This record gives sequence, structure tokens and C-alpha cells, in this order.
Amino acid sequence: MHYPPKIFSLPAILGFLLVFSSNVIAQDGTIYPLETPAEPKAIPLGTGGVENQPASETWFKQWGDPMARNITTATLTPFFPEPGTANGATVIVAPGGGFSWLSLGNEGWEVAEALAKQGITAFVLKYRLNPTPESLEDFTAWMNRPRTAPAPSSDSSQATAAPRPPQRDLSNQLEDAEAAYAMIVKNAKEWGVDTNRIGMIGFSAGAGLTMHSTLHSKTMKLAFIGPIYGGMGPVEVPENAPPMFNVIASDDFLFQGQTGLIESWYKAGRPVEFHLYQNGGHGFGLGNPNRTSNRWFDAFIHWLDVNKFLEAKN
Repeated sequence: MHYPPKIFSLPAILGFLLVFSSNVIAQDGTIYPLETPAEPKAIPLGTGGVENQPASETWFKQWGDPMARNITTATLTPFFPEPGTANGATVIVAPGGGFSWLSLGNEGWEVAEALAKQGITAFVLKYRLNPTPESLEDFTAWMNRPRTAPAPSSDSSQATAAPRPPQRDLSNQLEDAEAAYAMIVKNAKEWGVDTNRIGMIGFSAGAGLTMHSTLHSKTMKLAFIGPIYGGMGPVEVPENAPPMFNVIASDDFLFQGQTGLIESWYKAGRPVEFHLYQNGGHGFGLGNPNRTSNRWFDAFIHWLDVNKFLEAKN
């Protein structure tokens, strides 16, 4: 398998998230049908549908994790801390799935539950997705279709001349993220949210959406961000960009020795913490057995604490 060149833009990062995450995931687990859950706590965001989407939302299970595809109605699901334990800090959680499905179990609900146990109010963002084949059989075949990508250039000065992957239109997903942020701000008093401490973390494609929101949103004022095993290419950092906590494993296909995103934040003079783990692969969520990356969540909570994001405000 080949990987992206050393230097590429955010749209290129997002394109590779779609190309590679679906390829790797399809090869590693059998897909099973799953009845659509009720999701009684999910709040519709009212951001519209998806063009050219004839299929309805359906769910499947892989590695025991529930996943949704053909999402046309974006929702926000709250996970509140136990009464008396909330500190006001709030996190929007964006699961991954190559913008074609969402891994709502290990990259959404489980993460939100872990945050709530730390006194952090968490919201899982179920954002709209690109259309996939309606039947599960056709979807599985689509997931397993052959893919190719440009080989990396050994000469970084020639990297920009390499073929570029397809760029993604994330206007729907950005609109969903902005609507989620606006809903949280609007209900801040009722939900116990400190509007000065709303952050966003995302996994894989969700990390791409987190970065896209940070770089392009005109309405979201994120206090901190946590892209988890997302693209690592350099970006143009906005003035007063939020502090960033970044995690990836060295055996993740998205890494390939790239640290451009970290360097961009550092050179812009913005706070950044970077955890490169020996192993963990891609899509590990809170962790898999016997991987060094399993302690990333503890490090994230410590980082939030040291940076005073967890201090309850009176």
C-alpha cells in the first residue's frame, strides 16, 4: 500500500482519510447488519439533508462496534456528568469513518461516557455523510473495492508535484458542527456549560472535521481541540488558534513520519502537545489490548487539567 506525500493540504488530508480508512477497515472485520437503534437522547440539528441520497440511514456492526451510514439528519447526543460532578468544561466528539459512515460506538459514545466520568459535559456529533450503496452487500463490496494512491516522494522538494488525492466538500459537515456548537451555546445555562471552555475532539475523519472547523468556521470559538489519529500534513494556522492536543501511532497509515501539522502550530506560536505512540494502528478509540497508545485519554485529561480547562468556575 502506498501513502500520501510528505507535504499536502488539509483538503488532501481529508481525501486520504476517505480513501484509506475505508480500505483498511473493510479488510479487518466482517460487516454484519444491525437494527437501527432508537437514540432517544439524540437532538436533531435541523441542518437539512444530503443531495443525491436515495438510501435511508442504516446501521451495521464491525468488531462488535455499532456504525451508521447514509446519515442525512444530523443530531447531537448529550452525555452529562453525574449530578454535582460537572465542572463546566464541554467537548464536542466527532467520530470517524471516512465521511461515509460513523463509528459511533468506540469513537463516539464510549469516549463521551469517559469524558462525563471526568466531570466534562460531552456531546456526540452525528454528522451528515456521503452516500453509500443502499444494500449491505453492495456496501461491503464497495468497501472492499481496489484502491490506489500516489507513492510518497523521497525528495520533499518534489512532494508538491505528486498526484493529489480527491478533495472533499465538507460544507454539510461544517454546517453540522457549527449548528452543534450554536445549540450548546444557546442551552449553556440549562446544560451547565461554560461557553469559554467548549472544545472539540475527533477521530480519523472526525479529526479532519475538527481541523476543518478550526481552520474555516466563522462562528465556532473552540477553546481547545484534540485531533486523534488524523492527517498530519501542514496547514495555515489561524490567528489565535486554540491549543491542540494531538495523538497518533507510528504504525498508523496516516502518519508516515509526518509532523507538519504539529510544526505548523508550533511555528505559529500556538500551544500544542503531541503524542506519537509506538503502536496502536488506526481506529483504536479509547484503546485496544496491549498497545502503547492506550494511555492517550489519561494524558488528554491531564493536559486539560494542567491548562486549567477543568477548573470549575463559580
